[in-house]
Amino acid sequence: MTRFSDPLEALAGLPPVSASDVRAEAWTLKQPFIIARGREESITVVVVSLTADGKTGQGESCPVFHYGETVESVMSQVRQMLAALEAGNTWPTVHDDFSPGAARNAVDCAIWDLAAKTTGRRVHEMLGMSPLKTVETFYTLSVDTPERMAAAAERAERHSHLKLKLGGSVEDGARVEAVRKVAAGKTLIVDVNEYWSMDMLRQLMPLMISNRVAMIEQPLKAGQDAELKDFVSELPLCADESCHVTQDLERLKDDYRFVNIKLDKTGGLTEAVRLQRQANAYGLKTMVGCMLGTSLAMAPSHLIAQQAEYVDLDAPLLIGSDRRTALRYLDGRVSPPESELWG
Repeated sequence: MTRFSDPLEALAGLPPVSASDVRAEAWTLKQPFIIARGREESITVVVVSLTADGKTGQGESCPVFHYGETVESVMSQVRQMLAALEAGNTWPTVHDDFSPGAARNAVDCAIWDLAAKTTGRRVHEMLGMSPLKTVETFYTLSVDTPERMAAAAERAERHSHLKLKLGGSVEDGARVEAVRKVAAGKTLIVDVNEYWSMDMLRQLMPLMISNRVAMIEQPLKAGQDAELKDFVSELPLCADESCHVTQDLERLKDDYRFVNIKLDKTGGLTEAVRLQRQANAYGLKTMVGCMLGTSLAMAPSHLIAQQAEYVDLDAPLLIGSDRRTALRYLDGRVSPPESELWG
């Protein structure tokens, strides 16, 4: 199989887009999703459809308010991209002209799906990858009282990997201890979502170690990464909000051992592949994560999951329903997407 130096090379020669559409879809969550900076009970995703040679490809993204996005702003950006495609431009020639984020993610993933459907080849084949395998995914516990998080961990008995959302307070230690007591043999990581200070990181580190936490995700606010320069962490730290695209790695590579790759940050599969390759070249490990979304949004990330140390693609489990053709989740593992769904 051919492995291109840049993923966009695999899209050369595709037929021009003849029709396109963008729409917003509302989905209700099975239960509220709570992190340090907010609570969500429903989501609105953006879905892009592209047609060429009688075939249609789709991509889904989730606008992120924390990054200055709204459904309206994302759809407006998508329309600009679709206008460029319908004017006869090819995606490889205009991809890098558009900013990373949810809008480019939806279009980029729709392009890859369209490429698979018009060529009859799966996306992993186009990128020179081996057939996709089933992977283990973390299951996320919303931040809550220690007692309620422990109860949630008990209900997640079929999941061997748990991700704990923390709240940026001294009670975070009690939350981790409570979950560890009921999840003795499970792999735990914690996600702070930028809500610790350096003092809290130092204060809580011994407790994280004693409770066998495998990784701490984004302890400090994005932009404060330099504070980690002289800090010797006994546990791996993972950059999430601090790391969006490949160019971010140069300033982060000495302060973190992991980067969390999310397609809504990178602006699609194309940049996600670039980011993972460069992270590996720097000796960093990768985690693939997600915003909230359906199986259509998770499917492209399955390619990144193949070479990731940790996988967090549980969003469809947090939604009350999913697409007719969906990813298959069983006992904490998620299977590759069927071609009818994506790619």
